[in-house]
Amino acid sequence: MYGRTASQLVKELASNEANQLSSFNNDLVDQVIKECDNHHLELQNLMRKIQDEGLDVQTTRNADHFGAVIHHLSLSRNKRCLMAYMYNRAQIIQDLRWKVGHTLPQEVKEKLNHCEVEYFKNHSDALEKYISKLDLDLTVDMVPPKDPYLKVRVLEDIGHVPLGDQSSNLARHSIHFLKRTDAERFISLGLMEELSG
Repeated sequence: MYGRTASQLVKELASNEANQLSSFNNDLVDQVIKECDNHHLELQNLMRKIQDEGLDVQTTRNADHFGAVIHHLSLSRNKRCLMAYMYNRAQIIQDLRWKVGHTLPQEVKEKLNHCEVEYFKNHSDALEKYISKLDLDLTVDMVPPKDPYLKVRVLEDIGHVPLGDQSSNLARHSIHFLKRTDAERFISLGLMEELSG
């Protein structure tokens, strides 16, 4: 039956957990593309047959016309299913860049086909260029903080440091309540740790 193979791709997407990828189904995609090619050839043959009989393609309502309509609708449906499959996988791949960074984990990479790996690389490179032009790392703090201040413990003696409009002595094991923007650079260097509560 027409369109059944393409609908299996959509069912595969629906059966996956949210934002999780299954292995790219090359066999099924190839079958759908082959079916699309067959529909396209049949559609062209039927349209040519109608024209060869000297009939108007727009007004003729015979068996060839209805056969052409079936092939056209099947072709459109298959294309929509393929596009849904590819689009949803592309969205998950884009989201991966924000979650895992510039390098794909091997277990994820094994589930992608060559084009998807290349897509991830190109998307990642474009994001890196954008971040470097902004001079702001957009991948930090994906969830907005509830409080602009952090309670931190100094792990290494840092000394007097200008923070905002004042200077603070950041001695080892001292605890401070600092602006998030001031504390983040020391936390990323391992000189401080955030205290919860």
